[in-house]
Amino acid sequence: MREPEVGKGVPAVVRHLKARGNYVPFNTNGTLLRPKKGRGLNDAGLDEMRVSLDAAEAKAFKLVRGRDWFDRIVRNVREFAELKAQLGATNPRLSLWLTGLRETLAQLPDFIRLAKDVGVPEVHLQRLVHFDDAPIGLARPESSLFEKMRAEEAEYLKTAEAIAAELGVFFDASGAAEPEASLKRTEGYKPWSVCRRPWTLMYFTAHGRAIPCCIAPFSMRGYGAFTLGNASQESLREIWNGPGYQSFREALLSDKPPSACAGCGLRWSL
Repeated sequence: MREPEVGKGVPAVVRHLKARGNYVPFNTNGTLLRPKKGRGLNDAGLDEMRVSLDAAEAKAFKLVRGRDWFDRIVRNVREFAELKAQLGATNPRLSLWLTGLRETLAQLPDFIRLAKDVGVPEVHLQRLVHFDDAPIGLARPESSLFEKMRAEEAEYLKTAEAIAAELGVFFDASGAAEPEASLKRTEGYKPWSVCRRPWTLMYFTAHGRAIPCCIAPFSMRGYGAFTLGNASQESLREIWNGPGYQSFREALLSDKPPSACAGCGLRWSL
């Protein structure tokens, strides 16, 4: 999935949402985060910026992302952190994200050090999203660490946690889990049961389809099984309180979750 980039219209969207009392996060790969655009986002009142970097050096970044953009992104993030410091701004909250891959987990300790060096106070480990039947690049079962972590890989995590504590960098896994815990199955494992997105958030495709979360399109083929309404035909209130959302929420609380959620926490994180 291609991540949204910083464009001319984004600050306007942020201002629109902030004027209505919303908490506004933004995900980016950082390639276009130049000072002018960074200042625009800061001035608009952005609450949180999450930068997907996925490696601690250029060679590994190119292996994961297929592009030679590592140095550009690191420069952009450093400049944005410096801008925040110059302005004395506490927001947006700034974090770096690394997808846990068998090929790159050894870089995690250096990833923590990199975050400290460029002025980013948070690092988050993201579990790999992949299709079993249609791998894309490194998004494949053999690259996944969930339930398959080796002893040396567990050591990388422990080392990273120790370095983060020493440097004062906050470090956890997506879903607010401890990094190692996020890669293990627990007893009575029903990861979908703690998801509250259908009660707190709405997600829409560019064509107006209401879907339960941003991961749903990766969980199964076709939108029919998890489309909860259509904004081109109904109001947001009608969709939110309509039968699609109601039945979806009911199923999510049961032992038989919707098909789009049944693999949540197994092949991807909450």
